[in-house]
Amino acid sequence: MEKLVIYGGKPLNGRIRISGAKNAALAILCASIMAGEEVLLENIPDISDVRVMVDIIRFIGAEAAWVDDSSLRIISPVKIVADPPCELVKKLRASNLLLGPLLARFGYARVSLPGGCNIGVRPMDLHFKGLSFLGADISFDGGFALGKTNGRLKGARVYLDFPSVGATENIMMAACLAEGQTVLENVAKEPEIVDLANFLNCLGAKVRGAGTDIIKIEGVKELGGCVRYAVIPDRIEAGTLMVAAAATRGHLVLENIIPPHVEPICAKLREAGIYVAEEGDNLVVKGNGQLHPVDIKTLPYPGFPTDMQSQMMAFLSIVGGTSVIIENIFENRFQIADELKRMGARIKVEGRMAVIEGVKGLQGTNVRATDLRAGASLVIAGLIAQGKTVISNACFIDRGYDRLEEKLTRLGIRVERA
Repeated sequence: MEKLVIYGGKPLNGRIRISGAKNAALAILCASIMAGEEVLLENIPDISDVRVMVDIIRFIGAEAAWVDDSSLRIISPVKIVADPPCELVKKLRASNLLLGPLLARFGYARVSLPGGCNIGVRPMDLHFKGLSFLGADISFDGGFALGKTNGRLKGARVYLDFPSVGATENIMMAACLAEGQTVLENVAKEPEIVDLANFLNCLGAKVRGAGTDIIKIEGVKELGGCVRYAVIPDRIEAGTLMVAAAATRGHLVLENIIPPHVEPICAKLREAGIYVAEEGDNLVVKGNGQLHPVDIKTLPYPGFPTDMQSQMMAFLSIVGGTSVIIENIFENRFQIADELKRMGARIKVEGRMAVIEGVKGLQGTNVRATDLRAGASLVIAGLIAQGKTVISNACFIDRGYDRLEEKLTRLGIRVERA
């Protein structure tokens, strides 16, 4: 079991370039198998989730080769094995995004019901409902979802009961090759949805309205290739480093960032007394001044992201006064509270609410990451803490953060892999 060792008590200082967005890259990799020609993807993060997805699309017949440390060349074959291996699919929640592309282009898919972090119930019923409305026949067999079509999918009007990111992406991709118009209502509006739509349009799709409540797709018979497409920066990596700078009273300049994507995080940090400002094309975070407690409610975009709640909990644990976090998306996101309490934090969890009483400081100890963002929270706690923090299950952190040790080292932190 790999461990991350952090020697805390020092501020984060310097400049750092944000890597490509994990969640956008995974969806775009799935969409690339719909392309009829070669695709070159840039700003791809070199993280374990992406490497697993690359292995999956290679298994089903696509060619995928790294051009450099952040660029991938994808060639999707005319015929494909629409049955990715269970042992790979179960490592990665986003593997469910293969269902729509495979059904749309090849008329058949058999995909193991996916795994991923244990952060709560994430049912796929909205995915299946939407694809069924487009004419797919969905059934289940021994932990696998099987989809078939009788010819091309048909455009339809689909209303999502909840603005699920994955369901929006799966149905949108499938609709690109459906006959006629598809109207998706009450959809997710995350930046990663917009990025996926832009990529599909680069291939020749006709997607309008991404980023709003309604997306309209005019189906086309086939998609082409894309000479070059750069994935957007990762707003969660950016937010994690922003919170780390705030918690350590550091001074950080973030490059390759889209400020509106992190505005909910900026707003809460400013409310807590942190200096956050755009300077040219960069975002500057300074952890000076008096800190104030804040209340947070996680919501679908453009609300405060659930993927940043754990990191904020670590920060708020040393902010004097009482802060409250209400988790409205995933019910298991508060598992991190017990690990933070081992480091001296005072946190009381009641259902979907966590009450944090700020303490003067944390103490380094042995802790365990329970999921990707919990791991990021423990990294921040380790940066705050006096002494050495040893984080087990570092593999969770590797799922979403590109070269984290290298970046922290450049920012003045002593960090080791054990």
